[in-house]
Amino acid sequence: MTGAGFWRRYAGWSLDAMLLAVPSVLLCWPLARPAAAALASDYPAVLWIAGHGMGQALRDGTPMTALAAQWLADPALRAGTEALAQSLLALLWPPLLVFAVLGAIWHVAFETSARQATPGQRLLGLRVADTAGARIDRGRALLRHAAGALSWLTLNIGHALVLLRPDRRALHDLVAGTVVMQDADPRAKLPPLAQAWLGLQLLALWWAVVVWFGITSDALQRGLDAAFGL
Repeated sequence: MTGAGFWRRYAGWSLDAMLLAVPSVLLCWPLARPAAAALASDYPAVLWIAGHGMGQALRDGTPMTALAAQWLADPALRAGTEALAQSLLALLWPPLLVFAVLGAIWHVAFETSARQATPGQRLLGLRVADTAGARIDRGRALLRHAAGALSWLTLNIGHALVLLRPDRRALHDLVAGTVVMQDADPRAKLPPLAQAWLGLQLLALWWAVVVWFGITSDALQRGLDAAFGL
């Protein structure tokens, strides 16, 4: 068996993440729904204020270099930004907390099982082992899961180590003394299921960017139009 490649590992992780994210959101939705509604109104409002200020600067001939100072001094924009940040935090922290707790239980239970793999990892032919290839215990599995935060906090540099190291170990693997191994030849292509799953994620990301860009440009344009009395 060989160390698993980056995209195979990511495909397995993201499958597990999807299985955990759905119940996390559903469990927290009654608490997060007011924050989602507030975010839906706060975000366009902040952009409208910014667009209105930009329109006034253009109308009055104010140098664009002075616009940032005007934005910083604008109490309405500052209040709107603070409200937006609070709404975003209120929306994200409950499901993220539940996701982290469920994820710890999920990974510890499955990675210490006889198959040494979560459902997502099993679908990709992966298993988690210590550096000798043996089954890990619960303490090591929990340490590996907790150390995953380091890989995220390093702006994913910890995950990118898989692409750089010959043994294909991420930062959290190095901390916990583990390795993710795969049954397939390291040169083998991803299974069609994994390729389709990654393609679906890329499509979802593209759609999210299009929607975000549409909301952002619409709110800014409405602010600009209001500044010019349109």
